[in-house]
Amino acid sequence: MLDPLANVLTAIKNAEQRRLEYIDIGPISKLIIKVLEILKRENYIKDFEILAPPEEKGGKVRIYLLGKINDIGAIKPRFPVSVDQIEKYEKRFLPAVDAGILIISTSEHGLITNKEALKYKTGGILIGYVY
Repeated sequence: MLDPLANVLTAIKNAEQRRLEYIDIGPISKLIIKVLEILKRENYIKDFEILAPPEEKGGKVRIYLLGKINDIGAIKPRFPVSVDQIEKYEKRFLPAVDAGILIISTSEHGLITNKEALKYKTGGILIGYVY
């Protein structure tokens, strides 16, 4: 069973450990692009550029790294989470309070972080974590 998001997050983790400046990854999807936008906004990656859109043979993206990631990964199985359960999963996947983020897919707001989910008082499906 293939999980392109897990493959991308693992590639980022491996590149960070090897202290690379950037990596090229494919295939990509709209979900992967949204996750990269969150990682950029939260200052875990420097930037990314789409070399080929997802519609063109799976697409390709170049990710410029900062060297700030200790661990990153996809959460499988994808747990549904309510607002009341977010703290439980923060304790499970993150090393400390306010250290890292959970990425949550919501029906109302799209992909958001655990902090935004608490602000909006909404739950969703856990997608991944980074710290």
